[in-house]
Amino acid sequence: MRKPRAVLAEAERLLEAARAVVEDYRGAVEQVGRAVAELKERLVRAELDAIPVARLRDVTEGRLRVGALEAAGFASVRQVREASAYQLQLLPGIGAQTAAQTLAAAGQIAGAVEQGVAVRLDVDQRDPASTALVVALHRLVVAGPEAARASEVAGRVAGELAELVAAARPAAGAIRALFAGRERKQAGLAAVERLAELLAESEPGQGQAGQGLPLLFAQVSADLLRPPAAELEAWTEFEHRSAEFYGVLAGIAGLGPAEVSAAEGFLPEELSDRIRAEPLDEAQCTVSLRGYQAFGARFALRQKRVIIGDEMGLGKTVQAIAAMAHLRAGGSTYFLVVCPASVLINWTREVESRSALRAYRCHGPEREAALAEWLREGGVAVVTFDGLRRLEVPAEQAVAMVVVDEAHYVKNHRAQRSQAVAGWTERVERVLFLTGTPMENRVEEFRDLVRYLQPELLPRIQHGLAAAGPKAFRKAVAPAYLRRNQRDVLTELPEVVHVDEWAEFTPTDFEAYRAAVAAGNFMAMRRAAYADPARSAKLQRLREIVAEAAGNERKVVVFSYFRDVLTAVQEALGERVFGPIDGSLPADRRQEVADRFAEVPGHAVLLSQIQAGGVGLNLQAASVVVLCEPQLKPTTERQAVGRAQRMGQVRRVQVHRLLAADSVDQRVLEILRAKDRLFDQYARRSEVAESVPEAVDVSEHALAVRIVEEEQLRLAAVRRD
Repeated sequence: MRKPRAVLAEAERLLEAARAVVEDYRGAVEQVGRAVAELKERLVRAELDAIPVARLRDVTEGRLRVGALEAAGFASVRQVREASAYQLQLLPGIGAQTAAQTLAAAGQIAGAVEQGVAVRLDVDQRDPASTALVVALHRLVVAGPEAARASEVAGRVAGELAELVAAARPAAGAIRALFAGRERKQAGLAAVERLAELLAESEPGQGQAGQGLPLLFAQVSADLLRPPAAELEAWTEFEHRSAEFYGVLAGIAGLGPAEVSAAEGFLPEELSDRIRAEPLDEAQCTVSLRGYQAFGARFALRQKRVIIGDEMGLGKTVQAIAAMAHLRAGGSTYFLVVCPASVLINWTREVESRSALRAYRCHGPEREAALAEWLREGGVAVVTFDGLRRLEVPAEQAVAMVVVDEAHYVKNHRAQRSQAVAGWTERVERVLFLTGTPMENRVEEFRDLVRYLQPELLPRIQHGLAAAGPKAFRKAVAPAYLRRNQRDVLTELPEVVHVDEWAEFTPTDFEAYRAAVAAGNFMAMRRAAYADPARSAKLQRLREIVAEAAGNERKVVVFSYFRDVLTAVQEALGERVFGPIDGSLPADRRQEVADRFAEVPGHAVLLSQIQAGGVGLNLQAASVVVLCEPQLKPTTERQAVGRAQRMGQVRRVQVHRLLAADSVDQRVLEILRAKDRLFDQYARRSEVAESVPEAVDVSEHALAVRIVEEEQLRLAAVRRD
């Protein structure tokens, strides 16, 4: 057994490190809080400046007379709020009581404005208050989600260690032991023994994610004590990781009552209370969850067999991964994800980038090997709907959760894929369906999905239920259904959400790609993913994006560099497609096509070559943008997205970039990513960048030559292997 003095010394060092982490994290959070308060105060003052002083009458139901204020030059509620009672009493006709009533009315309006104001960060308005907040958030974003978790662990450790260290001191030194009574000495020895146990538990393999607590605390404190980032660095990082910045901000600033209700999908209060109380262990997650995302994961865990029907762009995948990661932290090992082939690679990437879980792609020629390894090692098996029918998993193999993405694919119970899913829903206790298609006006379809999960709810789901409105519908089906909309829960997010949609070549497309690489034909390489339109994975994903947009009554604009790709898209989508707008269409006719597209009620799709429609047109009717392939210049994509993200756009713009894995698409992104960062740092705001985008864009010819050479070498190496 180690000597008491050595145990006590080590415990004191760990206690000091734990307290330092708690203090360092608290300091970083308080810095964000101060920056938020300053920015919010500025926003509130601007809002109050726009409210005329006459509105004070409304608050007092007409009892307050504001003529004296207006005569004295008080034009806005802000001016009144910032005046003192003494200053108001100096005005003719205003006594002490009227001054008090006036200030109370101004305070009431200010309180309402403060509750409603949302903190938003605009890269085009980098004022000192916004910059201070971005810099403060940058520290926590770079430290990562481990910082908050480490602070929580450190708080618990410090609390226990502090008492034990104090109790152990009489047993740790000869002089102290001499003057301590027998009872205190025995208590001290017991405390030393417990400290030794805690220190052993803090060693590597026992701490957070298997890391020893001393090293974890030291690393987190080092991250939190770094010098503040330069303003340019912080803003550049914000542009690339805005969701993480806003996630940290939401966790610190909190939500108002209305925002909480929206984030919880307007569920009945009693059910919301139970879900909020559900534990969620995020130790296996490598990403910070937004509040509504954590609630969605808790909903899936608490209710066990549910549908999360959040609108596109809210991170349904992340919520499913968080639920699986919680179960993994509790000892569960095996999970199964069923999805369309078009998003299979997205799932494997998301699982491994956002959690400590391992993903196995049980699809294609390697599916048998992947399945065998999954059965041996555990993790997340990702399989297509068709592949599920051939998935042979021993009946005795326990699976902790089955996730079914694009669950509306199984609404027809007679289809073979639906029967395969039904077999698994009967076999597994926890099932999570994901779909971005709103169910409120699809009662029969919703009943079909609930039948897999909670058939006892079917009697309450009647045909007339949708007539009561979406909120009433959600409350009625709350035990099995959670849906949140972007406008309700992303009030502070920037107006554009970018999503990279990864797909794999089909065999025909890959043959076309390999032939293009061999021939050194760069442009053929770029559009090889559409060589077989009937089986193209990119086109399949495009159909799904458009179908979900249609379900949400959103308009879509599809851009491609290539006219023949747009022809394939047009044939794949069929009805309600406008265009294409291309170089052969006169400039005055292009906006006419865009106007007809905008005038159609509800959903529609506009096709455009990116060179023809990416500049000059007003496409703000569209709130979903699809890029059929990555473009070779950062400005080209930016200008195209800017056609939709214009003044007057009232909906958040979603940008989906279709990408083929292990292809020219991936090489383009890798090369342009560094170029894009330089563009952000040095050129975006300069007059040169505004007038001559080519000055900072990469040379198309140089890029093409480089990528063709790299792909020829890579495919040659693959053939040798």
